[in-house]
Amino acid sequence: MGKFIYEGGVRNEFEDRLLAHLQVVVGNKLRRGEPFYFVWKDDVSTGGGRTSVWMHPRANIVFKFNGGRPPTLNRAWLEALMSTANSPTGLYVVPEPADDVAPPESYA
Repeated sequence: MGKFIYEGGVRNEFEDRLLAHLQVVVGNKLRRGEPFYFVWKDDVSTGGGRTSVWMHPRANIVFKFNGGRPPTLNRAWLEALMSTANSPTGLYVVPEPADDVAPPESYA
């Protein structure tokens, strides 16, 4: 499990594969200067509910991966996540669609 840390305070754990996909989507949106909400459901062990953070180009964001190797990316999942990020509700996690693997060099 990797960690997503926002502004040094808000933290959430995501599986490394999902976190890698989120990093690409967040990076692409912010590189274009497009702020957006990132929303997730909190685990019951931490009180439940949901968290929403405003992602903007000056935000202090950390993607901390547990594993040492970057996972292969699924282009269809990147597109599905980007679609949510472009919606009024903002980025939220959707299930990974069938394999449509992007080449490893697209991870950088």
